Amino acid sequence: MFRYFLVFMLVSTLAAAQNPDSLEVYSRDSIRYTNLKARMSKSKFSRAVYRLLFRDVYNQGQVTEVKEIETNPFTPFEGMVIRKIYIRQLDILGESVYDTTRVGNRLERFLSKNLHTNTREGIIRRSFLLFSEGDDIQAQVLKDNERLLRENRTIVDARIIVIPRKDVTWMADVVVLVQDAWSLNFSGSFNNFSKFRLGIEDINVRGTTHSQRTGIRWDSRDTLQKFQFRTIYTVPYIGKTFITGQASFIYERDIKEQSIRFFRRFLTNETRYAGAVEAAHRKTIQYKRFLDSTEVQVPLFPTDYKYYDIWLGRAFKFPFPESRLAQNSRLVVALRHNKFVFSERPQVSPELNKIYWNRSATLASLGFSNRNYKRDVLIYGFGRTEDVPVGNLFAMTVGRENTEFGARGYGGLQYATGHYLPHNLGYMYTLINVGSYFKEGKAQQGTLAGQVNYISNLIPFGYSFFRQFLTFRYTHGVNRDPLDYLNISGEQGIRGINSEQLIGTKRLTIGTETVFFSDKSLLGFRIAYFVFADIGLVNGVPSLWDSPVYQGYGLGLRLRNENLTFNTLQLRIGYYPNIPGNRSVWRFGADGNVPLRLRDFDISAPAIVPLQ
Repeated sequence: MFRYFLVFMLVSTLAAAQNPDSLEVYSRDSIRYTNLKARMSKSKFSRAVYRLLFRDVYNQGQVTEVKEIETNPFTPFEGMVIRKIYIRQLDILGESVYDTTRVGNRLERFLSKNLHTNTREGIIRRSFLLFSEGDDIQAQVLKDNERLLRENRTIVDARIIVIPRKDVTWMADVVVLVQDAWSLNFSGSFNNFSKFRLGIEDINVRGTTHSQRTGIRWDSRDTLQKFQFRTIYTVPYIGKTFITGQASFIYERDIKEQSIRFFRRFLTNETRYAGAVEAAHRKTIQYKRFLDSTEVQVPLFPTDYKYYDIWLGRAFKFPFPESRLAQNSRLVVALRHNKFVFSERPQVSPELNKIYWNRSATLASLGFSNRNYKRDVLIYGFGRTEDVPVGNLFAMTVGRENTEFGARGYGGLQYATGHYLPHNLGYMYTLINVGSYFKEGKAQQGTLAGQVNYISNLIPFGYSFFRQFLTFRYTHGVNRDPLDYLNISGEQGIRGINSEQLIGTKRLTIGTETVFFSDKSLLGFRIAYFVFADIGLVNGVPSLWDSPVYQGYGLGLRLRNENLTFNTLQLRIGYYPNIPGNRSVWRFGADGNVPLRLRDFDISAPAIVPLQ
């Protein structure tokens, strides 16, 4: 039996992942894996080891299929009539939308059937499908619907299959394959009965797709607040409206909030109306230092305010139908109004702490959006299908803000573009944001921001893959207040640190990361190794270019099971040679890394360009 275990460890180390550039390699790996599985099934011990440590991650056929990103698979069925719609819900563990013949082991089947309630079929039909029985098939609608299913937190992956009828050539059946995510998650920590934390989240309450998140904390030695509590309830789509509703009640040390929000995005190019209504009462305690202060201490600023925010947008088809842009392009007009009233805040004056003014604003925007999506894998996910937005966005925003110190105008421009580069050179996204308030011809609280993201194609490495990521950010604040500044710590600059001394109104950061997606799988968790390097400048001194070049270098690994909804587990060790206040140049971190998503090109509410 031990011999089988050694064989298992050796072969699993050399096992191959799917190679989109070579069906031969994929087939060879599949055969090797199948032979290993047969050998491991000969004894009870080896079967136990197999079930504990190994998963069928190579027989999905996913990378090869998703590689065909240029075509719409539903185009051949355009115009056919949908006779029947069948919903097939796969087990959350063991099965795959790209290989419906796969069957999970006994443990996976037990967990899927007994500890999870699948999304109700009626809710999928009523609230998640853009088409109905009797409709003509529209290829773009089916492609968009597949993407919208995958966007929902409760769903790991989804696929739509059209099956033409043999007896009636102008009709077809549609099969919707849906694989839920694990819905119930727990979190917490326990030092003793004087200090503990407990959280529970159900993202699919009894199969309704509603989500509820509740958490409590207790610290008997906390002089500000011993007991803390929060609960957030979300209804993703209300009926057939695609409107999402969310209510929050938070009673914590640094934030107390009661809020309600209803919103609808421009989900597809065919969505005509979008908007949101939100109202809240919020108390916060902010830990900030003055921008021009040389003190290390960070003062406390309690705030207490109420606000409401409402906006509505209307999309129109591109006015030149013969243009090649017409199919995926829309012109969008939107109007927004909000109001903030403070009852507690830092000291304010006509030239001080403008972000804490009592104010109301009316904004209007006119925008152009051209967007499409291409399927890919192994970008920010660990094997699930990822819909990569490609297209362009241009929006102009103007408005007026009435404050307790008089009125002022606002103007802003936004431009974004993202495309796969020719010759398989990868994907590049560019964003430029410019905006400022104006009063008596002078700019106030202005922001100039630019960002470039580059993602290489999947690069084969043996039987596995790696990608190269590169991020460039530049932000320039214009006439900002002493409490309104940039920080280059964390994900906005040098990851792995949090320093209130790295602040200013101008920032330049460059980050690079190489991610190696391993072919290993441990207890259903895929493994990715990464190496990173970050450098940044911030004008803590009068000029940005006189700033020291702050640096961070490191490596680590990430573990994630796409069928589970909690964050990616990340282990990281970093070297930071010149971060002020560091007791050591080395730092080790273990945290939950939130899976990122690429920015879309849908135009939403008219907005003030943030300083971030």
